Amino acid sequence: MLAYLVIREGTKWTDVFRLVPGQSVTIGRAPTNQVVLKDERCSRHHAELFICDGQWTLRDLDSRNGTAVGELYIRQDYALAPGDVIRIGNSQLAFVHDLTTAFPDSRREPGASGDNGSSGSVGDSNVLTENEHAPTKITHRQGQTRFLRPRRDEEETEITRAGRAAVLLCRLAFDLAQAPDVETAAAVALDGVFERVRADTGGLLLLPRHFEGEPSADDLQVIASRANAEVPYHRVSRFLAATVLREGEAVLARNVMGDSKISTRDSQGEIHATSVICAPIRREKKVFGLLHLYSTDPASVLDPDDLEFALAVADTAAVAVDNLSRREELSENLQIVRDENLILREQLGAESEIVGSSAAIRGIAEDIRRAAPSKATVLIRGESGVGKELVARAVHFSSPRRNGPFVCLNCAALSETLLESELFGHEKGAFTGATERKIGKFETAHKGTIMLDEIGEMSPATQAKFLRVLEGHPFERVGGSEPVTVDVRVIAATNRDLERDVAEGRFRRDLYFRLNVFEIVVPALRKRPDDIPELANFFLQKFVGETGRRIRGFTPRAMDRLVNYRWPGNVRELRNVVERAVLLARHDRIDYDDLMLSKLPTAGETTEMALATGDEYTPFSLSEWERLHILATLKKTGWNKSQAANILGIERSTLDRKIRRYELDKHRQR
Repeated sequence: MLAYLVIREGTKWTDVFRLVPGQSVTIGRAPTNQVVLKDERCSRHHAELFICDGQWTLRDLDSRNGTAVGELYIRQDYALAPGDVIRIGNSQLAFVHDLTTAFPDSRREPGASGDNGSSGSVGDSNVLTENEHAPTKITHRQGQTRFLRPRRDEEETEITRAGRAAVLLCRLAFDLAQAPDVETAAAVALDGVFERVRADTGGLLLLPRHFEGEPSADDLQVIASRANAEVPYHRVSRFLAATVLREGEAVLARNVMGDSKISTRDSQGEIHATSVICAPIRREKKVFGLLHLYSTDPASVLDPDDLEFALAVADTAAVAVDNLSRREELSENLQIVRDENLILREQLGAESEIVGSSAAIRGIAEDIRRAAPSKATVLIRGESGVGKELVARAVHFSSPRRNGPFVCLNCAALSETLLESELFGHEKGAFTGATERKIGKFETAHKGTIMLDEIGEMSPATQAKFLRVLEGHPFERVGGSEPVTVDVRVIAATNRDLERDVAEGRFRRDLYFRLNVFEIVVPALRKRPDDIPELANFFLQKFVGETGRRIRGFTPRAMDRLVNYRWPGNVRELRNVVERAVLLARHDRIDYDDLMLSKLPTAGETTEMALATGDEYTPFSLSEWERLHILATLKKTGWNKSQAANILGIERSTLDRKIRRYELDKHRQR
């Protein structure tokens, strides 16, 4: 059953709110409520209305000034009856099932000016004395307008048919304004037209929203229809529809029982109608729908007044349908823009978060630029925390596959069985717990890029299957027999010495050479100290924005400490240190004491370097230090000269000269 809240604030009836079964309604001063009262005596969240046991029930939400029904302040849930008036502060809300009963008959109070025969209206009902704070004196009450009361026969001379039609159109426009979608608006429009027009069957038809070209009757879709129980609704005839679509004018046809052009037809034959109305639903001069009504009762023949009202309903419905269609289109466009913005943020983020301006970062940017256009497999090397995933994202979003998916998987986080299932998927029943088919990461990344972090942790059995996929062969899901072929670019990342793993038999030699097509080495943070201030300020602004703390920067002592620290955890550790400092800083600048740094050794520190920092340090020349450092780096890289030169920050030819100068080749077999 329909229910309404008719809202009055002070002396004016301000709004009507339709109550929908199954949806609770909150009342209060806050704009997040469904019913908002601009009343200082109303709490932000004052009261709530909901359905309980088939009745609308009122509950006070521990408001400051209480909620009353009539003169009774409620202390618990109160079941409302039609005609109850809810009082909240200076506001009143009438609960009714029928809008025509929202305003009670006029009442007069003793001593009111209306007692002497004068009349008044709501607008002049409250009169203040010379003291503006004196109690309001009600001089007249007007609870219901006669234009919204059901018509009685004796009132025929008092209100004309045109007046009643205007009232119905006003109510219809209000109901259409609250319709959530086009289908509901079409049903509301039909209900409204049948209150006044003497038709017994009808429908509202619309063209598809994105329709282009000249419309015909076959292009129209029935959005809503209404008919009697005996004969269902049947579509408008092609002739009548073409006439209204072409001319944009409403038509009334009578005595159409023998006219096959106008009579409605179905698969069983002709549907006889005594009269038919067809009104255009139009936006400006373009018709995008029809309101089709007809009568099958010889005693109820449609007349010109019915045509006038049907046309008015069609024009009113056209505005509502057009607005709802535009709103749906805007919602769809907004979603598309959000998706595009998300992709753009990922693309821009992948580039902008590679922060730094050192020569090493510029070299990485150049490597990304060269690697991106090709389909070649990329191997990204670097210690944990240097930002290998950011480099992989930058390669993907700079490549022709940028519109495809980017899928990342950490091979060290899963066991051998789970890793194979994650990579290649599995069929239902392949193993315990496989209750349904699962699509693997390779299929998910089709037409895109997959990044496999910690590739050195992959088991030998999984390596063999992975190698076949890299070479373009189809694979099978775990527990399946159907071959699956994908188009995926692979980016692998590792912080391990794969050459040593190959030599020791822990990593397949053929897979290593298949992965190492294009290598990008991301240097540790201690190798590029010039980037530390830029990175520290970047993270500072990020966390200041998230926490709202007013921190302006670092003190010189704090920045010196950051630059001179060895950073065993690399950029990840710097990020965490700055975040912790933002939370713990006691002043408007991060100071030396706000930085909590670890004493862990770095992954690249050699025994010789550790000796130089101990108590047993023995001075020696810079050339001897250089010889030891180059030798330690070559051993660490498995005598990969290109990688060693990149780590040392020198050219390959320079490294070859220093190897000959320090006679380091003789240490290679040791």
